[in-house]
Amino acid sequence: MPIKPDQLAALMREVEQEDPIDFADLPFPEDDLRDLVANHLCEMAAAMENFSTEDRLMTLLAVSAKLVLENLVLHVQLLRRHGLPVGDNVDALLSRLRKGESE
Repeated sequence: MPIKPDQLAALMREVEQEDPIDFADLPFPEDDLRDLVANHLCEMAAAMENFSTEDRLMTLLAVSAKLVLENLVLHVQLLRRHGLPVGDNVDALLSRLRKGESE
């Protein structure tokens, strides 16, 4: 049975307890944004119902990887724009990238 958007939104809130999202001063209610994303992802998952399990997993991993990359890029851009240092995790990732470039 496929997950429903309200179930996904609830899971998102649970995950956010460990890793909160900084919604800053966005002019939208947080729950509305969660619902929008949950609906979109459930629609995407429904469109893959005829995919094999492996193809569905690969597609979802690709989408997740793209979103994590996009989040990393936006985070670093925002920090640079405000002249702030990156956090330890991001600095470690960027250091690994720099080392890979010099080899």
